Amino acid sequence: MPFPSPPRRRIVGVSTKMYFSAARTRQYVNELLAITASHADEYRAIAESVDVFIIPDHLTLASVVQQLDTSPLPKILPGAQDTFYEDAGAYTGEVSPSVLAEIGCRIVELGHAERRRIFGETDDDAARKAAAAARNGMIPLVCIGERTKPAEPPAAVAAAAQECRSQVESVMAAVPRDAPVVLAYEPVWAIGAAEPASAAHVVGVTRHIRQFECLRARPEGSTRILYGGSAGPGLFAKLAASETDGGGVDGLFLGRFAHDPQQFWKTIQEIAAA
Repeated sequence: MPFPSPPRRRIVGVSTKMYFSAARTRQYVNELLAITASHADEYRAIAESVDVFIIPDHLTLASVVQQLDTSPLPKILPGAQDTFYEDAGAYTGEVSPSVLAEIGCRIVELGHAERRRIFGETDDDAARKAAAAARNGMIPLVCIGERTKPAEPPAAVAAAAQECRSQVESVMAAVPRDAPVVLAYEPVWAIGAAEPASAAHVVGVTRHIRQFECLRARPEGSTRILYGGSAGPGLFAKLAASETDGGGVDGLFLGRFAHDPQQFWKTIQEIAAA
């Protein structure tokens, strides 16, 4: 399947983390497909400019791919929550990127703050895994974000972007220049928080990130940035309203809020309309 091409398409998706049982995952996907089927014309129009993805757990990914394949509508992209940086070998317990691609995975989440905190993953680990995903024709979705809660603007924006620099540069150095990449900007202090980071902060940081030389050197449209810290209803409209040149955020990476398929659908509509 072809990757998105310029101009940058908007993108929105959800990870179920480890919250769902296998039965709940099947139910969730079926409910979402029923919603898109009941709004078929609207969804087709949305899919012309917006990519939608679902990232279930590894055990249910293959069945989710099969479920999504049953829909005659534009396909929701199935994703994985992690992968290994080698395609095959004596790596007990790891998940092969080549096997993910073989079963129909299209996007791979990497470098989430939880994996960095719990498993000690580093920028280099995320970069090697991103290279493996790209090598196998999948889109690396790499989580980035500052750990330090901002003080006062405007210095906070520059400081946050600087804290993200090594995360971004390591990934861009590892993947081919023309490979599509999605950066999920998730300030660590905002993950699971009652309120997301302010629209001004998010847009300001993503604009700074887009000025990194490693991004400026890439083809237009090949790198998208979405926001994912406690993202919810109405947020993308605020982000879009804070933009003046379209140079910031391309979408949202949703968590537990979107575990209700109706709320996920509403957010898809909001992103398409903003």
